[in-house]
Amino acid sequence: MKRTISLLGSTGSIGRQTLEVVRQLKLPVAALAARNNVDLLERQAREFHPELAVLYEMDAALELARRLSDLPVRVAYGMEGLLEAAAMDAADTVVVAVVGMVGLRPTLAAVGKGKRVALANKETLVCGGELVMERARRCGAEIVPMDSEHSAIFQCLQGCADRGEVSRLWLTCSGGPFYGRSFSELEHVKREEALRHPNWTMGAKITVDCATLMNKGLEVLEAMRLFDLPLEQVSVVIHRQSMIHSLVQFRDGALLAQMGTADMRLPIRYALTYPRRAQAEEPALDLLRCPALTFAPPDLKAFPCLSLAMEAARTGGTACTVLNGANEAAVGCFLAGEIGFNDIPRRVERALNSIEVKWNPDLTDILEADQHARRVGQGM
Repeated sequence: MKRTISLLGSTGSIGRQTLEVVRQLKLPVAALAARNNVDLLERQAREFHPELAVLYEMDAALELARRLSDLPVRVAYGMEGLLEAAAMDAADTVVVAVVGMVGLRPTLAAVGKGKRVALANKETLVCGGELVMERARRCGAEIVPMDSEHSAIFQCLQGCADRGEVSRLWLTCSGGPFYGRSFSELEHVKREEALRHPNWTMGAKITVDCATLMNKGLEVLEAMRLFDLPLEQVSVVIHRQSMIHSLVQFRDGALLAQMGTADMRLPIRYALTYPRRAQAEEPALDLLRCPALTFAPPDLKAFPCLSLAMEAARTGGTACTVLNGANEAAVGCFLAGEIGFNDIPRRVERALNSIEVKWNPDLTDILEADQHARRVGQGM
């Protein structure tokens, strides 16, 4: 089956790699959406000929509409534009590759239409996982993970009809650029250092999250929602080589691992072609040239963001939304040079300790908790 794609976040790192795969597979594109990159979205629209192009910022959308006036491409903007792109009848598969909480409402719109959602936005399940998964079950939507770790687990679970056979999920973690350093040694690291990931090429926000290990904490929360397992059955292991992307441990002691190069096109391609596998153009992992594979426990004292995520998981309710919102805001301040690296976990902890938690939250509760957390994360 050749799927028709609506791509949210087309100008970001994952979005650009998704379009590489779309180009290889010759898939039709119904919609492209981004934040404000007029130049790149114009080039993408001229190549892929979507029905709809969306820029979140209105002025950027108006400029895009002017530039695309010679093409039969409709231009929209804002959250309404994202929601339209997520729910349009012409697309059966929605790739959610936007960064942050902005992905939650479009994801809900896509699952409400019974679509396949290829999900690369972990914040959606961190903050609104119960809402998303319940609506997906009710509407017959598929959620196929696009993160490398969750895709690895998803692949390892193929053929496992009884989730009671799973004893533990192991999320691998490279350790980021600061592996082996103490908390005090991280006090004065600079933006440029935090953006030097040893294995992966990603956007700035997620790269900083990898440096603090918050990204792994968010992935723990995402895995709990995706695979319906409690925190006690989701663990993190440091694997510096990033060749094993995650593992599933079964009750009989067997461990299944998914291996591959550190290339996001592999999980992207699988999300778009599942349950089939398409031919890849890039080279596969060469086992005869692999370094030794090593494993170690994470240092929760040096990287408290991971333990804060686990604390939020134990608390439940809107605590996970608070964790994410405060972190997004604090990372933004760090990238702007306004705070230090270790101020990120300090602000997240302050938010978790000061904001009231609501259990069984609806969408309004989640959005309100997110806004409150962002104010704390910004130091307000």
